[in-house]
Amino acid sequence: MVLGWRRRSSTGHRAAAAKKQPSPGNLDMDQLVIPKHFLCPISLDLMKDPVTLSSGITYDRQSIDTWLEAGNFKCPVTNQVLRNFDMIPNHTLRTMIQEWSAQNQRYGIQRVPTPRIPIMAVEVSEILLSITASARRVDQNGCLECLQIIKKWAAEGDRNKRCIVENGAASVLASAFDAFASDGIKKNAGVCEEILSALSWMMFPSLDEETQKYLGSHASLDCLVWFLKVDRDLLVKQNSILALKELLSNSINDQNKHAVEALAEIEGVNKILFGFIKEKSSMTITKSSLTVVFYLVSFSEKLRSAFLEMGLVSLLLETILESEKGITEKALYVLDCLCDCKEGREQAYANALTIPVLVKKILRVSDMATEYSISAVWKLCKNATRQEERVLVEALQVGAFQKLLLVLQVRCAGEYETKDKPTELLKLLNPYRAGLECIESVDFKSIKRSF
Repeated sequence: MVLGWRRRSSTGHRAAAAKKQPSPGNLDMDQLVIPKHFLCPISLDLMKDPVTLSSGITYDRQSIDTWLEAGNFKCPVTNQVLRNFDMIPNHTLRTMIQEWSAQNQRYGIQRVPTPRIPIMAVEVSEILLSITASARRVDQNGCLECLQIIKKWAAEGDRNKRCIVENGAASVLASAFDAFASDGIKKNAGVCEEILSALSWMMFPSLDEETQKYLGSHASLDCLVWFLKVDRDLLVKQNSILALKELLSNSINDQNKHAVEALAEIEGVNKILFGFIKEKSSMTITKSSLTVVFYLVSFSEKLRSAFLEMGLVSLLLETILESEKGITEKALYVLDCLCDCKEGREQAYANALTIPVLVKKILRVSDMATEYSISAVWKLCKNATRQEERVLVEALQVGAFQKLLLVLQVRCAGEYETKDKPTELLKLLNPYRAGLECIESVDFKSIKRSF
């Protein structure tokens, strides 16, 4: 019995000792010391793509890119003004880092992959020249080959994307889009789709004037609307409506008016946009469609009347009731714009949902939604005739007076720039107050007091 006990005991001690010894997979990261020259002086992280500046100091490419893009022209370590912004890859140091990371994988260090060499401006210029030549010859194959190269570069990182955009790719692609669309939309539909796909990430934050000129041509607009009409991939429709939205949003006044007029001449564009808002097949398409509709009803009386005849006011009210924040804001924006004209107000007066929905959205969605809601109610109340004065009574019945008072209180705390419309609207409502008000306390639970 004793011997048996001793054997078990010794076995237990060996097992305990084995537990105390750390296995390679359980080694703690704190036990590892990373060589200082492997760390980026900016981020203090292990460098993945070390590059050397003209000052002789090596940094990780991503960190020094961010430093230079912020407008800094001096070396972060030496504080010397950089003679140039060339970044020379430090292959020797990168190889050392790769070997070290491979040897220390048991500590949880991931092996550093060999980085792709960023493209140069010269390479981008050569491809863009090839695209221009292919568009001039209406050579689909040549253009598609160049587009594939651009897409491959863009997929390798944001730095490549910036280099492509900074070298004027957007205007070149817009020019090619115009050329192929002018030659024939149906026979060049494939290459036009690819150009539009490449353009989709080049349009932000804004379009330059040359790009606006080519995208705003009659041929380009016809092609964009044709993509919206035909039963093609949803992504193609999304790229098309985004291009229209960016074109109208970024154009200066004269160009904007010209683009709107040209778009208004295309048959069926109002039915397409109305359908996109109604179907809500994609959040991006719905939001972009509302923005395009805003510009169309703002600049074109013909299209404004056409949209109103189709029942745009009722559709907007339904959209405001059922949609998320971004779509609700844009729908309120369009509705507020429609309340500027007599026809739009008449439809709003005729819809029983108008005042309850607008008042309900005050202080419920966002500051922007509150602005548009108040503006629309103010326009409806200010322009109401004797037969339409019921809207003032209705506004009081759904709690507009209390909400407006609270809006003024918040604005007095400095969160808003103006309080003219709420003040004037309170004056319009005040004579009708006696015994008519009601209030939803739930609307005020999330409001912060200014005192």
